[in-house]
Amino acid sequence: MKRVLTVCIGNICRSPLAEVALQRALPAEGWQVWSAGLQAMVGLPADPTSRAIAQEQGLDLSAHRAQQFSAFMAQQADVILVMEDLHTRLLLQAAPTARGKVFRLGHLGGYDIADPYRRPRAAFDTAWAGIAQGVQDWVPRLQRL
Repeated sequence: MKRVLTVCIGNICRSPLAEVALQRALPAEGWQVWSAGLQAMVGLPADPTSRAIAQEQGLDLSAHRAQQFSAFMAQQADVILVMEDLHTRLLLQAAPTARGKVFRLGHLGGYDIADPYRRPRAAFDTAWAGIAQGVQDWVPRLQRL
């Protein structure tokens, strides 16, 4: 099984959207995709706006609960996709052995996906656009793992 971990800060806005988008884009057989936060709001559901965007896209975040990133998760993952360069630095401080398998979801397009938390719907729409493009860019590469 190939394992992909998506990571943001709170694990309630961006990484859950990336998780479910990757789950839909990758074949169900042979892939495990999950998400976590570097400063997770442990146990909270996905942000209501992220849930709304997911629903509009035919995705389901209703069962999501935020979980804290751990070095063990990094060890288990084959690829870790973060939302911003800052996340890479923070993640590698917490799990130095993850070096070489941590990439920005927007890496191939050269962009970060800004945190929409507590911002207007437009910020969430922008984040979703970056996530959707990043998933589209990464899936062919992931399938070659």
